[in-house]
Formats: sequence, C-alpha cells, structure tokens
Amino acid sequence: MAARAALRQTARLASSGALLQVLFRAAAFGLNALTLRRLSRELIGVVGVRLTLLYSTAVFLAREAFRRACLSGGAERSWAATINLLWLTVPLGVFWSVSLGFVWLHFLEVPDPSAVPHYGAAVVAFGLSAVVELLGEPFWVLAQAHLFVRLKVIAESLSVVSKCFLTVVLVILYPQWGLYIFSLAQLLYTSVLVTCYVVYFAKFLGSPEAAKKSFPIPTMKALLPNLMEAQPFLNWKEAQLTWSFFKQSFLKQILTEGERYVMTFLNVIDFGDQGVYDTVNNLGSLVARFIFLPIEESFYVFFAQVLERGKNVKDQKQDDVALAADVLELLLKLVLLIGLTIAVFGYAFSQLALDIYGGSMLSSGTGPDLLRCYSLYVLFLAVNGVTECFTFALMCKEEVDRYNFVMLALSFVFLCSSYFLTRWRGSVGFILANCFNMGIRIAHSIHYIYGYFKESSYRPLTGLLPSPFLILAYVISGGITVYSEALFCCDKGWTARLIHISIGALCFAATTITMFCTETKLVRFVRSQFLSQYMKKGT
Repeated sequence: MAARAALRQTARLASSGALLQVLFRAAAFGLNALTLRRLSRELIGVVGVRLTLLYSTAVFLAREAFRRACLSGGAERSWAATINLLWLTVPLGVFWSVSLGFVWLHFLEVPDPSAVPHYGAAVVAFGLSAVVELLGEPFWVLAQAHLFVRLKVIAESLSVVSKCFLTVVLVILYPQWGLYIFSLAQLLYTSVLVTCYVVYFAKFLGSPEAAKKSFPIPTMKALLPNLMEAQPFLNWKEAQLTWSFFKQSFLKQILTEGERYVMTFLNVIDFGDQGVYDTVNNLGSLVARFIFLPIEESFYVFFAQVLERGKNVKDQKQDDVALAADVLELLLKLVLLIGLTIAVFGYAFSQLALDIYGGSMLSSGTGPDLLRCYSLYVLFLAVNGVTECFTFALMCKEEVDRYNFVMLALSFVFLCSSYFLTRWRGSVGFILANCFNMGIRIAHSIHYIYGYFKESSYRPLTGLLPSPFLILAYVISGGITVYSEALFCCDKGWTARLIHISIGALCFAATTITMFCTETKLVRFVRSQFLSQYMKKGT
C-alpha cells in the first residue's frame, strides 16, 4: 500500500509539474520572443552559451551529487544529519564560482566590448547567482523527498517569468546596458527561486498541516547547520554515496553540456552562430524541460523509495518489484511515444516554427536543420531520462564507482566526436554527437535494467516496443507532412502555411486515434495516475 501511495503522489507531482510548467513557461516563451528580435546574435551567444555555462557548471558540480545521494533514503531518516550535509553545497558553490570565474575572465576569448559590453561584470554576476541558488538547496531536497506537489514548479516558474519580464523591460528601455541586463535578470531569477522556498517553509513549519503530516523538521532553525548530541554531524553513508556521485558529476556535466564546452574552449564557431544554436536548442528542448524532466525527477524518488538500493531483485519485496516493473514499462512506452511524435512532426514543422518565433534570423541558414536534428535528439533524451532515473535509483555505491569509468570513456568519445562532427557539419554536428552519446548511455542503462530483472518474470523493457500499427501511422504521417512542407512552406504566404498546419493537424489526430486504439494499457495508466486529479475536479 505504501508503494501504491508513493506512485500516486509521484504521478501527481510529475503531472502537476508538467502542467504548471507549460502554463508559466508559455508566458516566458512569449516574453523571450519579444526580446529575440531586438538583440544581436553575438549577445545572445555570449549569454546563452558562455555565461550560462559558467552558472550551470558551478551549480551542477556543487549540488548534483548531494541531490542524488540525499534523495535515495526516502522521507524517513535522520534529517538533521542530511541537512548538515546539504549545506556543504554552499562553500562548494563559492569554490566553483570563483575558480570558473577566474578561468572565464583570464583564459577564454573576451567578446568585442563594442558588440557585447560589460563582460567582466556579467561573469561576476552569474557566478554570484550560482551561490545564491545553492542557499535554497536544503529546502529543495526536503520538498522533493516529501513530494510537495506544487512548490517546486511554482517557485521555478515564478522565477523564470520574473527573469523574462525584467529582461524585456530592460531590453526595451535600456538596450545600451548590454550584459548588465542579463546579469540583473539572472540575479533576480535565483533570488526569487530561493525566496519562494524560504517563505513557504517559514509558513509551513510549525503549522497544523505540518503537525498532521508528522513533518520531521519542527522549525526553521532546524534547517540550519547544527551540532547534535549523541548523533553524528553527518550521515556518513550518504556522504560516501555523495562522493561517488560527485566523481561522476564531473563526467556527467561534460556529457550534458559538452557542446558548450567545445564552443567555449575550442572556438569552433563564432559567437553569432553560438547564439543561433543556443536559441534553437532552447526551443527544441521545451518538451524535455516541460514533460521529461518532471517525470525523471519525480520517478527517481519513486523508484528510490519503493526498491532498496544495492539489493538484487530476489531480495526485494515482490509486490514492490511488480509495481516498479509495471511502472517502468509504462513510463518507457509513454516517453517513447512522446519522443516519436516530436521526431516525426518536428521534422516537417521546424522551419515554420523558427520563422514564427524569431523571423529570418532563425529560419534561414542552419536554423531549420538544427531544429530537425534536435527533434530526433528529443527521442533519445526521452528514453535516456527514464532508463537512467531507474538505473541511478538502484545502483549501489560500488556500481556507481564502476559506472564512473564508463562515464570517463563516454566523455572522451563525446568531446572528440563533437569536435570532428562540428568540423564536418558545423553546429549540426553538436546535435549528432549528442545523439551518439545518448545512444550509448541508453544502451548501458538498458543492459543494467535487463540484468536486474533477468532473474524475475518481469520484462519492463517491452515498453520500448510500440504497436506495429502505430509505427505504420507514424511513417505515413511523416511522409505526408514532409511532402506538405515541400509544397506549402514556408515562402508562399500565410494561406499556404495554414494548409500545411491543417494537414499536420489531421495527421496528428489520426496518429493519436491509432495510439488510443493500440496502446490501451498505457492510456489506462495515464488516465488513472496522471490525469485522475483533473478528471475528479471536472466531475
């Protein structure tokens, strides 16, 4: 029963997260479109690649290992020791921000001040924003472990909208400020994010609702580092696991942001092309951020709570194994079909989407080819997110350490393939290298999942096999929409564009109907777990 309750809460967290992300980030999407036509490609490239890489690297290296280790124990534990461990992310963040900031200022090519002014101040501001965000890390882990459904999404969405709104206002009123605009917006983003968590817990702790839930943290003071009598200052099991994940986090960051490292350190494309690549990358990754990331983060917690890390399948509770296998199979099927839909229909509508969003700056040149390749890459992202969330939730410390060597080899192969594919195909080569990298990671996770369930009767990897009729529907729809794009898009006026959109809508409807008819088990799972809360509200 506890596992079923965890599944309901996890599905609720993922579905609410995806829905609220879409609602809030639709506003941010519109605001970004307003600023895109007012900025130079060089400025977009420096902000989207160089400065964002500084911020994301500092934050990732400081907190990723702690998140994975501290979320593995579930909600029942000695939270005081866990919170003490989580506060170590702040000094780590200071170290990485200062170290990386020094490299960014003194060892990398400095942009032309006439085209991209105030670069030095922006490096300092983005490094500071990373430290500010890490101040909220204990609150984030506590909320995630207890499956607080809306807090995380509302906090992130409000901060994103605030950042975009301030950016639009400053771009319109003070365009000469250059990177000052994005520095102030980035600091506002992290400040709003941390403030939302602090305000929520300040009101929640000590309230009747907290007492009803037997919440393990009584006061805000207990969320600060503190020495405990007759208890160790740190949870040493979590600390050891953190160290294993920490060694892995270097390699995972290279695999996650590898193309940006190649752009930044090897200068394979100029700042203008980096700006186009970053904009297309952000547009192409919308579904990954809206849908796949909430699913991955939420179900990582579910698998970590339902199954015990480091135990083989025979030593687990068999009811929990059956539930986990069933959920994994259906999750794989769900993300696979979403990814296939994006890959098939994204190919024929990439140029139109870029023309509407950013005008000729994006829809001409390499932009459409970038987005078409990214549509395929989304399929790899979808499958990798679910397979890795299960794998990392179950690996013991020794398996994590062994996987670090796999990540080391992957990092080297990825960086080499990025460099050579970029020399061959330009910025499209980055996405091709990412597809290759994700394919290898998926193969490793599939091998782990197969080995884990080999001694049981469960075969969750069958979720990667859609119905033959559905595959046929995708093939036919893909062929029709590609032919439609050649006939009607995108330089023949809005009437031709609307015809192309209508043909795509009909093909999408036919594919969806085929999906409902052939994947009935998946439909029941989505309705019962992800949509039940909204269906109840509507009745």
